[in-house]
Formats: sequence, C-alpha cells, structure tokens
Amino acid sequence: MFVKVTKSGSRRYVQLVESYRGEDGRVKKRTVATLGRLDQIGSELESVISGLLRLTGRSMPDHVAPTFESARALGDVWALTELWEELGFGQLRKAFRRTRHSIDIEALVRVMVLNRLCDPDSKLGVLRWLETVSLPGIVAEAIEHQHLLRAMDALIVHQDAVDQVVSALLRPLLDQELAVVFYDMTTIRAEGLSQQDGDVRKFGMAKEGVIARQFMLGVVQTADGIPLYHEVFDGNTAEVTTLKPTIEKVIQRFPIRRVIAVADRGLLSTDNLAELQAISLPSGQPLEFILAVPGRRYSDFVELLTPFQQADCLNATQEVTGELEWEGLRLIIAHNPETAAEQGAQRDRLIAELERKAAEWTGKLDAQDAGKRSRGRKLSDGGARARFYHEVCEAHLARIVRVNLKSELFSYDIDAQALAHARLMDGKLLLVTNTADLKPDEVIERYKSLADIERGFRVLKSEIEIGPVYHRLPDRIRAHAMICFMALVLYRVMRQRLAASESSLSPERALSLLRRIQHHRVTLNNTQPISGISSISQEQTSILSALQVKKPTASKQLPLL
Repeated sequence: MFVKVTKSGSRRYVQLVESYRGEDGRVKKRTVATLGRLDQIGSELESVISGLLRLTGRSMPDHVAPTFESARALGDVWALTELWEELGFGQLRKAFRRTRHSIDIEALVRVMVLNRLCDPDSKLGVLRWLETVSLPGIVAEAIEHQHLLRAMDALIVHQDAVDQVVSALLRPLLDQELAVVFYDMTTIRAEGLSQQDGDVRKFGMAKEGVIARQFMLGVVQTADGIPLYHEVFDGNTAEVTTLKPTIEKVIQRFPIRRVIAVADRGLLSTDNLAELQAISLPSGQPLEFILAVPGRRYSDFVELLTPFQQADCLNATQEVTGELEWEGLRLIIAHNPETAAEQGAQRDRLIAELERKAAEWTGKLDAQDAGKRSRGRKLSDGGARARFYHEVCEAHLARIVRVNLKSELFSYDIDAQALAHARLMDGKLLLVTNTADLKPDEVIERYKSLADIERGFRVLKSEIEIGPVYHRLPDRIRAHAMICFMALVLYRVMRQRLAASESSLSPERALSLLRRIQHHRVTLNNTQPISGISSISQEQTSILSALQVKKPTASKQLPLL
C-alpha cells in the first residue's frame, strides 16, 4: 500500500492505493481511499498521520533525531583500489586459491599495500587505520591481527605464483625493443636482538655511515621508473656480488630483447666487470652495462685524463664529452665547467678556512710558549692536532691537507700533487661501458637517469616507510619487502599518469587531496541507515581523471572478505 497523487483537470488529489494480483496473474492497483485535494490537505496532514499512527499502535515522534556515524576517508583508497584491479593485482586471488586458509588472502594483501601508501603503520596499526577508511569490498570488523600475519606467510608460501602474477602485470608496461635496467641496493634498518635460523638481519655498514643491524634490499627498475624486481639480501652482503644473479633472474622473467644494466659506483670492480661480461641474454647477445667509476679510483685515470683536459676542457663553457679506451672497454667522460668551477671554489674556501684555524691555533701555541696568558683553557699541540684532523676529515680533505699525526708539535702541509689531481677531476663524471652503438652523450644520459631509482628508494623509506622493520622471522621480513614493492609499483604508475596529464602534484599530495572525499552514514529515528559520499571538487575530479579512475560510487562492491 502506498500514497499516490492523481490529477483531475487542474486539481490534484491524494489517494491511498494498494497493489493486488488479478485472476490473470497480473499486478493491478486500486484506490482504497481519497484523502483529499493536495492544496487543501496541508493543514490536516498531521491529524491524518496521527490517526494512522494510532491505528498501528505507534506514536508520532516529538522531533527528528538523526544519528551520524564518524565520516570515513574514501577517495584515496577508492583510487588505489581501482588501480589495483586495473593493473591486474586482483589476479593474486588465483595465486592463493589453494591456500589452506579460509580467509581472503588477496584482500588482506591489498589492505596492507594500500596502507603503505595512505598511512603506513605496523600490522596492528593497519587495524586502527581500517576504522578510519571506507575500503571498497572490505569488512574491517572481520579482520584480525592474526589474519594479516597469515596473509604474509601465504605470500612466501606461494611466492612463485605471486611472482608470476606480478611479472605478468608488469610486462605490458615495458619497452620491448630496448629495456634499460637500473639496479641499486640500499640498507633497511631492522630492530630486535633475537637470532633466527636463516636470519637476514645482520650487522653491517648502513648508508648513514654507521654500523647497524639491517638487511639489504636490491631493486631493478626500468628507465620509465617502473620497478621490475626486488630481492632481500643479508645485511652484510657486498653489493658487487648481487648484480649478476639479479640481472639473470630479470632476464629469465621478462622477455626483453636488449638489456643495458646501469648501476652505481659501488658496483665497479675488476672481478665484477669480468662477471658482467660473461653474462649472456637468452638471445645470445651479451649483457651490456654502464657503470660509474668511484671517486676513490679517479686517481687511476690521471694519465688518461690529462690530454683530454688540456685539449677540450680548459676553454670550454658548456659540458664537454669524450671517450677513451680503458682495459678493452669504453671510458666515457663528461666535463661540466660550471660544476668544476663550483667544486673548485668550494674546496678552496674549505682549505682557506682550515688554514685560518690552523694559523689561529699556531699563534696561540706560540704565545703560550712565549709565556703570554690568554682567556680560556690552555691549548696543547696534541689537542690542536686532534681538533684540526677532525676538521680536515669533516671537510673530506684528508688526501690534500696532510696532518702530521706523529710529530710532537702541531703541523700540517698541503699535498700539491693531490690538490692538482682533485682540480683535474672537478666537474667530471667517468663511466665504463661495453655498449657499441650509444654515443657518449647517450651513455651519460642513461646513467643520469639512475638518479630516478634513488628517488624510488627515498619513496620506500619515506612515503611507504619500509623501515625500520620489527619483524623477526626471515620470511615475514621478505613478505614485508614484497608488500612495499607492490606499493612502489602503484606509486610509480600514479606518478607516470600524473606527469602524463601535466599535473604538478606528487602521488602523496594527490592521495592527500582525494582523502577528503568521504563516506557518510546517517540514521533517522532508528530507521534504515542512509549512506552517501561527500561532494567532489573540481580539483579532485581532475586528479581522478589524471589517474584514469572514475568517480567513486556508493554501489561499487568488490569481493567481500
């Protein structure tokens, strides 16, 4: 039974109508009563409602009492969920079909990956975060801490199947004609003092220059900034031992016709060069590489660079590139006069300041020897020598400013040859490569793109917050790294799409603005709750458009947990 408004000429009437099924089985409607003309019933409406309520044994409420639930963030998790499905991460459901767990592993992994991008926290923190978001298709109340840990365990148990899914979704993003692969490693701090079988947490030299308990994370990335592969190594693993097996795994996993491995200075050694030249692609072609010469080895190239410096660089006003032969390989040289001038001026300022301090302390020592008194503590030759040596080391000039540590008296000298060598190397970048068809400026451009993978590590350590890691089991640490790797893939795809749309927003800023799109629920006098989504601004619309994601709707549902 329902209320219906009908027209008769220019007048409108309010009728009470009921539906019934006729003898032929069809649904029909008939008028039970006419309540009056719509333009006249307004003053009597409350009495009509009161009469109907009395007949049903109910009473009219004194006022409408809405109950509002806390608003939940929707926009950011909506956009990430859409990207997750579009890229093919949803295929992980197939990888976990044979798991012994009754929980939805793919949904739990998705929750942890999205948390890394929205509000990275511990696994217990993930549960708190779920209380503040409206994640499509996820019943937050059904998730427990143990479920997240079981999902991490399943990631490792089914790692081969997971790797196949991730590799398959990454292949369409690759340049099949020429894939330039960038490889680098970083250290991830690990907490805890316990020891486990096969523990990857080892004490080693961290990137910050201190000894810490850590594990090593190697990442392979395309020239377009898409992460291809990652691997966890023991915390005391030398970088030079990881490149060859890592590149071989990437070659096996991705059908790339040509691979140019671009790696940082820490990977250049004579042994490593021999191993790299022995690697062949499935096509039979040798692995090509571009490696930077470490600054500590620049002195090995002084004789080679002296003619280049005299011929091309003295009067140059723009960047100069050149090529020499070194141990059967190409040595590519880039000289930037502006950078050289800046580096030289900065070194001269540091040396001048060190000489000023040395002169001040020497004068004070001479005055003390002459019997003159001064304010403050008395200075000794040993104290001046220690302070000066510390200053020299802080300025990274120990090879040029030589402090005599064995002399009883405070003394130092400037190594003229070392200073000349340093000036010769100012503004230069030295690269070793076995590529045959790339011009020197193309080789340099390829290497400079390596800075992008460094940005990827900064994203892992800042926005995604991969460390410090509090897991103690090796497989849990590997699962945590895998979750962060998936988050990095989503982050990079977001960055690509924002850049392609000429947006100046970073992925984290875009997610912050989308987070303001919220999901609301209100209940009126204990009736059925009403759900709704807050209004979407023009800026938020443009972000969704740049990410190629449609606007959120309340009806969208994914498989429930």
